[in-house]
Amino acid sequence: MFPNVRSKKTFLYVLAVGSPIAFAAWQALLNNFVVEVANFSGREIGILQSLREIPGFLAFTVVFLLVYFRQQNFSALSLILLGIGTAITGFFPSFLGLYLTTVLMSIGFHYLETMQTSLSLQWLTKEEAPRELGKIISIRAASTLGVLTIIYSVLMLFQTSYVWIYASAGLSAVIIGIFCRFSFPKFVEKVEQRKEIILRKRYWLYYSLTFLAGARRQIFMVFAGFLLVQKFGFPLDKMILLIIINSAITIWAAPKLGILIGKIGERRALTFEYLGLIIIFLSYAVVDSLYVALVLYILDNILFSMSLAIKTYFQKIADPADIASTAGVSFTINHIASVLLPAVLGLVWIQNHSTVFVIGAFIAGISLILSRVIPDSPEQGIETRLNTNREKNSEI
Repeated sequence: MFPNVRSKKTFLYVLAVGSPIAFAAWQALLNNFVVEVANFSGREIGILQSLREIPGFLAFTVVFLLVYFRQQNFSALSLILLGIGTAITGFFPSFLGLYLTTVLMSIGFHYLETMQTSLSLQWLTKEEAPRELGKIISIRAASTLGVLTIIYSVLMLFQTSYVWIYASAGLSAVIIGIFCRFSFPKFVEKVEQRKEIILRKRYWLYYSLTFLAGARRQIFMVFAGFLLVQKFGFPLDKMILLIIINSAITIWAAPKLGILIGKIGERRALTFEYLGLIIIFLSYAVVDSLYVALVLYILDNILFSMSLAIKTYFQKIADPADIASTAGVSFTINHIASVLLPAVLGLVWIQNHSTVFVIGAFIAGISLILSRVIPDSPEQGIETRLNTNREKNSEI
């Protein structure tokens, strides 16, 4: 996997290991920690989750920071910030303390996600990007699997406090961030990135797919798991085991899906994903069996890996100098849905939970229609099939 231990790819792999160590631990413990230790009610956890998404919504600001930081260094610093925010979480079990540590953790997490996307699309060739992005997803899943397995084992065997679990996970991420900062050479950027916010009309399809992907992500992360707990009484220990199973499957599936995307192209890959999502969401709406719901949850998670086709599509149509700025802008677009949708659909859920998943199927349907506009061979000047048809008509 590591032909050159100090290569660009290895740097991306190490970042992919470090991020889940902190974030998976933070996320896995959060609900129990805020209830058992911080005495949160639904109101406080709702505020906390909204605050967590704000740095993602503001990810476009990364372009201003790149005036002062190299992308490579900034990604390592972001991992360190993520680790610090996680490490100190357990020491501040109050409303204000958890709000502040959550924002600190989230700033590091979302800037790191933005930089990982930017560097991956700049450093990987268009031919190898689907395969390597699939491999990176697999590495992240393996790291998540390792962290959750350790946490589950510790909680089952020992009476360890939240403080030390948070601190251990966060400090591990900090150490990996320091390693990334000082153990790799300074990689030369082949293309100087623009240092201003960029919104281009010809990227409209990428922006649209990114926004809808954010909506799809929230329905899975917020409401699919909530369905298991509320409707079927799925307990915490089994939920952690389910996430472990999903991570194990992703380790195997993501690289293969990346290779598949490279072979069949982005349009066919996304068509397959969105058709699958329509079926899954409509099934969520009517499911009455826990075992069927668990299968749907696992299949839903597998299809997540197919969304890397949106990134490889953008890589093919983008001006190389736009990648860093657009990575930040796309995270902001993605998080518009993250900030607005949970609250709105939460109100819908109270009336009829099935309607939430019907809406999810409708979103997947729009995504399916848009995915069919991707050309067979997207590139600059041929960003959509509409461009291709227009060029053919002009030749006639």
